[in-house]
Amino acid sequence: MARLCLGASSALALIAGMGLAFADDVREGRAAYGDWHTDAPGVMRKITGKDIAAPLETPNTANRSKVVPKPADAELKTMPGFKVEPLATGLTGARVLRVAPNGDIFVSQSRPDGKVSVIRANKAGDKAETIETFASGLKDPYGIAFYPPGANPKWVYIGMEGKIVRYPYKKGDMKASGAAETIVSDIIVGPSHWTRDVAFSPDGKVMYVAVGSGSNVATETLGPKPEDMAKFEKSHSLGSAWGKEEWRSNVLTYTPEGKDKKVYAAGIRNCSGLAVQQETGTVFCATNERDLLGDNTPPDYVTSVKKGGFYGWPWFYLGDHEDDRPEGGPRPDLKGKVTMPDVLVQPHSAPLGIAFNPGGMFPKSWKGNAFAALHGSWNRSLHTGYKIVRLPTKGNKLTGEYQDFVVGFTAGDENVWGRPVDVTFARDGAMLFSDDGNGVVYRVTYKAK
Repeated sequence: MARLCLGASSALALIAGMGLAFADDVREGRAAYGDWHTDAPGVMRKITGKDIAAPLETPNTANRSKVVPKPADAELKTMPGFKVEPLATGLTGARVLRVAPNGDIFVSQSRPDGKVSVIRANKAGDKAETIETFASGLKDPYGIAFYPPGANPKWVYIGMEGKIVRYPYKKGDMKASGAAETIVSDIIVGPSHWTRDVAFSPDGKVMYVAVGSGSNVATETLGPKPEDMAKFEKSHSLGSAWGKEEWRSNVLTYTPEGKDKKVYAAGIRNCSGLAVQQETGTVFCATNERDLLGDNTPPDYVTSVKKGGFYGWPWFYLGDHEDDRPEGGPRPDLKGKVTMPDVLVQPHSAPLGIAFNPGGMFPKSWKGNAFAALHGSWNRSLHTGYKIVRLPTKGNKLTGEYQDFVVGFTAGDENVWGRPVDVTFARDGAMLFSDDGNGVVYRVTYKAK
């Protein structure tokens, strides 16, 4: 294991400040890369732009995992003082989790069920007491948001491929009391990247919608004519894509009524997880970067998203690393205009959900830290991802590092028995995360030792 050269006093201070007892292990640069064999609770990783491997430095590999039932000897591992237990099972295709103001847990079951369920935990909060179907007959439901923000939302918004709908809601509803109302109907449908997350600004004035690209690097579109490109970019944000990719690889904004569609940020290949930091109103994305460039290129990322920012797709990745594959040729005019993400994550880890710890149970120094679910790789010779990671913050900003937090879903080089999708926090401060591989929602609790 690679270790950062910290002085003994610095390492002890770090551990003491976190309120935890574990061996400090910080891996930087290429040492931060790895696969499931190197996962271990507490390991901190930091990847920077200078650590990115050259395209096809390793061969391109297709290695999809097979999801199997939980092996008898398998167990999830986490850090000292924490405990991971199932909260609810039998939730086929469990994806996005959102906690209502009254504590009920909404979960989208995208495929194959096409529904949104509600979990009501027992008084102890450690087991599901009741599970009801809030809405069914939906096409790939994913993102969930309550509106208006605050203690008494009146609507539940659900993001789906092609549209955003909302259902009337009052505190304690476990079944929708009225029919769905379509708020947005102009979101492009297919191919690829079908997830549509949705979130609101803290003041409730802006609705954010994440729309991933329809391809890996825009090779499935027709190259634009120069006059078409000039016309498109005049009316859209810097670096927005064209043709079948128009209005994709973006974070979009609307009013809560679905009006005034705009591109908030462009060039984000697939913002699967969308979150808004309540203290600052800052938008964050957990992003799946492009494939087919080898085991270690390029890193995925989690980042704050700047209004008007361009994050590179499809012509560049992670700064000025150029990709020569998009149809229509290179875009040298965009070099130097690409916003660098905050936290680079082991390539092909597939970060999906992201949430911020509001405090209440985890170590006090972790309040405000972000957590992300890594769904796991397919385009890698040895699997990576399949875990929950912590992303430290300082002054409400990500520090650039991430830490293995819950690991153990792999079952050898071929199989996995869980694929984390989303994270959120219950009212008591416990963490919840979903697994769409075997349909489980887990609860992570902490008790200081």
